[in-house]
Order: sequence, then structure tokens, then C-alpha cells
Amino acid sequence: MSPVIPPRTRALLERATQGHGGPSAAALGVVNAAGEQATVLLGTLQRPERPADAPPLHADSWWDLASLTKPLLTAREVLRAAERGLLDLDDPLGTHLPDLAWMPGQTGGDGLRERTLRHLLTHSAGLHAWAKLFTWGDERTIRARFLHEPWPVSEAGPVVYSDLGYVLLGRVLERLHGHPLRDLPLDGGLTFTPDPARAVATEHCLWRERLLRGETHDENAAAMGGVAGHAGLFGTLGGVLRQGELLLRGGWLSPAAQAETLRPQVEGRTLAFVTSSPGWSGGSLASPAAFGHTGFTGTGLWVDPARGLAWTLLTNRVHPTRHTSFDIQCLRRAVGNTLLAAQGV
Repeated sequence: MSPVIPPRTRALLERATQGHGGPSAAALGVVNAAGEQATVLLGTLQRPERPADAPPLHADSWWDLASLTKPLLTAREVLRAAERGLLDLDDPLGTHLPDLAWMPGQTGGDGLRERTLRHLLTHSAGLHAWAKLFTWGDERTIRARFLHEPWPVSEAGPVVYSDLGYVLLGRVLERLHGHPLRDLPLDGGLTFTPDPARAVATEHCLWRERLLRGETHDENAAAMGGVAGHAGLFGTLGGVLRQGELLLRGGWLSPAAQAETLRPQVEGRTLAFVTSSPGWSGGSLASPAAFGHTGFTGTGLWVDPARGLAWTLLTNRVHPTRHTSFDIQCLRRAVGNTLLAAQGV
């Protein structure tokens, strides 16, 4: 069956983009294993003072993908490196970052160096979720201090979603390849350097004191040059939907590596994605085989192999501020449920 976007789903997005406190723009794409697609675009690149001044949204507009950077860039590149024999997922972190918290007597350093790349990929390394890296100084200072910081770690195993872990994975990739993350090749429809004129606005940043268009929204990634292991990737609707198609029908990695990547590793997590569970962002109609990931700016990608469907919802729910009552999780679940219901699930 060809994918469809039912009127109920479109109505949800229209209410979101036209209501108070919601995003100014929403793009939804659905694809099946045969590559057949359905898409809808609603709203404007930013919310103007006068409707006549509204810059229109296009299919090739650039979205700040935020934490979709984790699976679509960082995890994928680590897994590709493992395929090539350049690293092992069970390597201790200290094997690749020997200078990590190296100073003798520092609390936390030894424990972190012993945690594996697999721990970091699955957010089970016991690291804290976040730190105000952007307040530390300039890019060179932050990058140097980050590796010398004695990050405390708790027991390995329980899942604690951690930007810090993916920043470390990004540094592993940079050491492995000998160049910054921003020099990694990307699939079509993905970039680190979007044209601001074609970029969807995110927040009026209180730190940078300006509205962001084509600049990385995440403060820590922005302070580290715009790209880090946890954020910094931009994509078009077609670019993100293409990733969903590859995950759905194969080709995102080699067949063996992709199968291993999508196998649950710890509770609620594969090596790159969140698995379907009660209350998750993909909706309650998703099968137990479904997986996906979201981004803070209002983005998300979900794949349900059992239903033969993948979909992406891109919004700028932080525009012009993250401090609203808009419920992005409720919208994500409702979109997933109405899409799957329309496919005859």
C-alpha cells in the first residue's frame, strides 16, 4: 500500500502551526520500503510580525536536527568504523582517548576511561546528561577542558540519556579520522553549513542575543564550532526521509551491521535508537519492532519495519522560545498514531 497522510494528521499539524505557542513550521514525510512517499509542508520559516512578510517553507528548507545528530551522524560513523575494523564497540574509552581525565588522583577519570564505546552509544555509561560547556570560554578552551574534566560516573548499565557521552564519541571519531566532524562526508539532504536564507528559524537565543537561522541551536555544540557528537547536523525533509527509507529496507549500514545496530542492547535502546515502548514518541500503534529518535528543536524520525513504514516530523517548536506550554510529545504520538491507523494497522 502506498503511504498516505490522512486529513486527521494534516489537521493536527495545521492546529499546531496556527496555534499560540506552537511552531511556525512543520514538515511531515512518510515512506514505505518501495520508496514511495507522501509529504506535507505547513507554515513559514519564521513567525513574522506581519503575515505578508512570512518567508515560505519549501521542501529543500534546512532544519536544525538537534539530537538526530546522534543516530544519523555519530552512531552511524562509529558503527561504520567498527565495520571497517578501525575500532571495537567494546573498546574502553581510554583506548581511543588516552588523555581523558589523565591526571592521577582525579575522581571519576579512571571509571570513565574504562567505560566502552557500546556504553556511550546506548547511554549506559553512567555519565551525567548535560553540562554548561558553552560557559567555559572559547572553542579551543572548551575542547581542551572537556577531555581534562574529571567527569563523575555512576554504575554502568542503567540508561541515563547523555549529551556528554556523544560528545566523547565525536572526539573518538575525530581522533580516528584525523579531522573535525565537520569534514565528514554526508548523504544528500544533510549538511553542517545550511544556507541561512533557506533555514527554518529556531530560538531567539538569550546567550547569543539573536534569532537563529542556519546556526546550530544547541549552545554546547555551537560553542564547539557548530558541530559536536550530540548536535550540529541540519537536514531537509527529503534528506531525513531518505535515512528512514534506508533504515526500513536496508542500506543504512551493511546488512549484518544494520541488523546488529537495530537489536535491543539495553532497556529501551539499540546501538543508535530508542525502541518502541509505552508512552514513547512514536505512538501506541507502533509495533514492538519500531524504533526512532527525536531532537530538542522539535524534530524526529521513526521506523516501523513490521508495518513497512518510516516517517519524519520536523518542526521548530523552540521558535521563538523553548519556554512555552506546547506539548511536542503529544503531537508526535498523535501523528504516529493517525499515520499508522490510516495505513490499515
